[in-house]
Amino acid sequence: MKTVTIVSDDKIGVLADISYILSKAKINIESINADVVSGKGIITLSLSDAEKGKEVLESAGFNVEEINSVVVKLDDKPGELNKVTAALSKEDVSIKNVHMVSKDGKNTVLSLVVDNPRKAAMILKDRLITKESVY
Repeated sequence: MKTVTIVSDDKIGVLADISYILSKAKINIESINADVVSGKGIITLSLSDAEKGKEVLESAGFNVEEINSVVVKLDDKPGELNKVTAALSKEDVSIKNVHMVSKDGKNTVLSLVVDNPRKAAMILKDRLITKESVY
């Protein structure tokens, strides 16, 4: 899964601007995570077309980074996240970001941004959702 991350000054209307720009370009937001840290908005989006989304947001003046993530499915029960994080840690794979994409009571789908996506995919191959999630 490709995501884009926008770092912006924290101000009213940023999400309205971003969603307007993407809707005009006919790009669907598939998941969103937004935080404010030290006066900066950090917005991570999974988009129906990440490359086009990056282009239109940059042309509108936003600072955009394209990030590749590894998408995994876990059983929705205590200790499953620890199994994944411990396996990556044991193999010196650093987790940069974790985003819960969905949760339905039986399964949890996570998007993991790591320093070595190919190595993470090998470690987590039994939990990977698609091969396309690794670039």
